[in-house]
Amino acid sequence: MKNQFQIRATLVADEFIDTYMAAANGEYVKVYLYMLRHQNEKPDLSSIADALNHTEADVRRALAYWQKMGVLADGPEEEGKEREQAGRETAASLPETPQAVEKEQEKRKNYGRAELERLQGDGEFSQLLYVAGQYMGRLLKPQDADMLAYLYDGLKMSCDVIEYVIEYCVQNRHNSIRYMEKVALSWHEKGIDTVAKAKAWTEHFNQDAFAVMKAFGINDRRPGNTEWDAIERWYRTWGFTRQVVVEACNRTMEAIHKPSFQYADRILEEWHKSGVRTMEDVAGADGKRKKSSYKEDGSRRKGTNQFRNFEERQTDYDAMILEQWQ
Repeated sequence: MKNQFQIRATLVADEFIDTYMAAANGEYVKVYLYMLRHQNEKPDLSSIADALNHTEADVRRALAYWQKMGVLADGPEEEGKEREQAGRETAASLPETPQAVEKEQEKRKNYGRAELERLQGDGEFSQLLYVAGQYMGRLLKPQDADMLAYLYDGLKMSCDVIEYVIEYCVQNRHNSIRYMEKVALSWHEKGIDTVAKAKAWTEHFNQDAFAVMKAFGINDRRPGNTEWDAIERWYRTWGFTRQVVVEACNRTMEAIHKPSFQYADRILEEWHKSGVRTMEDVAGADGKRKKSSYKEDGSRRKGTNQFRNFEERQTDYDAMILEQWQ
């Protein structure tokens, strides 16, 4: 005989529903329920993320939250540390932000002990400090708390966005709190006020960077620190489109037959100075350069040099930069 009413079930404590559930992020609740369902197993970050259609970072934030609230003991994230560390070793660095951010850092408000104590009475800010310490793997220093207080209280950035800034920087091997502040200020300036917008921005920038590496024929690694700086300058500071940047990379390969961020940077710098922004502008500049190289009778003009052409805004970019490399 078999009891047809026996079913497998996961019990949720009334205390969790009454005390903790309402205040928690819905994604965090999903992670808790998954952990409850698999409490006799040892799932790692990857399996939890796959099951819930989360990122591993989302899972890590949820686990840190429930540990902070005392609902979960040490979770399975420790089992994924070795793999995550390997990922951090190969991850690229986030480029530096513009000089305007540096000025914002200098004029920002500093929080004293009394104000920090006041903010620590705020549950969200207290949680932010805890999660930041978890990501950074150390106790927070006063200057760390001061910076986080400024982002949270001064700029009114959401905790989720600030946590994502910290997570993104740490994953890309930038543990400096001042660097994290630069990134946060840059995102704030760009109007990035949700995690979804932050992920979209970083994903788009990664695609821009991939286009550069592909044009250079570099397929076995991500950009290094100085290379990220150059890519950030081309796209974010000078405002070139992906098509124009790739064109500069292609011309670099044609000219010196090897990838060179320095060479491409010189091409784009001259285009920036000359007001070239689109592929139509590039074609127009090429046409003017070729036209200025010949006399009215079609013969090659002699004595043309890079200095005279530059003054007339008819720069032979390829010739100029080739000459610098010889």
